[in-house]
Amino acid sequence: MSFNRLPAVLLACALVLLLMTPALAGHGTDGPTKKAIVLAAFGTSYPSALESILNIQKKVQTANPDIPVKLAFTSSIIRDIWHERQGDPAWQKEHPGIPKTIMYVKSPLATVTELSDMGFKDISVQSLHVYSGEEFSDLKEMLIGLRSIRTVKSKNAPFERLRLGRPALGISGTVYPYTEDLKIAAKALKQDVDKAKKMNAALVYMGHGNDFYSTGAYAEFQREMQRTYEYPIFIACVEGFPDFNYMLTALKDAGKTAILLKPFMIVAGDHATNDMAGPEDDSWLQLLKKEKFTVTTDLQGLGMMDAWADIYVRHLKDAMGQTHLLP
Repeated sequence: MSFNRLPAVLLACALVLLLMTPALAGHGTDGPTKKAIVLAAFGTSYPSALESILNIQKKVQTANPDIPVKLAFTSSIIRDIWHERQGDPAWQKEHPGIPKTIMYVKSPLATVTELSDMGFKDISVQSLHVYSGEEFSDLKEMLIGLRSIRTVKSKNAPFERLRLGRPALGISGTVYPYTEDLKIAAKALKQDVDKAKKMNAALVYMGHGNDFYSTGAYAEFQREMQRTYEYPIFIACVEGFPDFNYMLTALKDAGKTAILLKPFMIVAGDHATNDMAGPEDDSWLQLLKKEKFTVTTDLQGLGMMDAWADIYVRHLKDAMGQTHLLP
């Protein structure tokens, strides 16, 4: 061996030894790296709607019995409402059974950094959002920022691994094609379609959407639902496209006089209760009635459906098997 190749050989050997060295757990002690899971949902202020999120948490915890599963809400408004209720004994008496973790719920950033302070260095964050919109984008950028932290000594780095699980309708890319996620999501809603068929009713979903972020996923998912079931199924958004009026035109052409109206959201919270099924003249229920439709509302969030909750369990499993931050 020539001497000019020796430094390269030594460097390679050092790299192998480094990779073989056991990961340091929190607080600088030798041992397995502590793992944690964070479920990041928009959140809800409705106690009755919490069951949808808690159902998903239960499914995730069952699938990962040895890893703590924490909840985080991305909406600061929702978090503030719960924090105010901490000091309201009368409200708490009227709503028994609310988990303490909900009353003290934090943002994803605060939840992840708190886990880091507790010595957890392998953290998987699973988005509980429906599609890759504003909330998911902000969550991703936050994790990218945390993942970029560098320290002089590697053992002092706050994280060894940070992973992010994709939302229900997937994300763009070749690792997990979103078109396959659309198909799986469509199959998860079979019970809704079966119920609508028994009623001889068109199935109409209210999605949240966004006024300044692409909502094309809703239109694509509507097409997937119609193609899968060959039945009149429509999705419109509170914000963005397709909106109610755009949906109404197609709905009138479907030939159904009855409608099953459901939220296409994880929880049946404020939008579902008021904007969709409320008594005000501009709610979807009242607008559809004015168009002479017979409307049945179903105030059940997607998270209450085990088949939909299982989507997040699978996406989390995919994320936990990743070697990079994002799929």
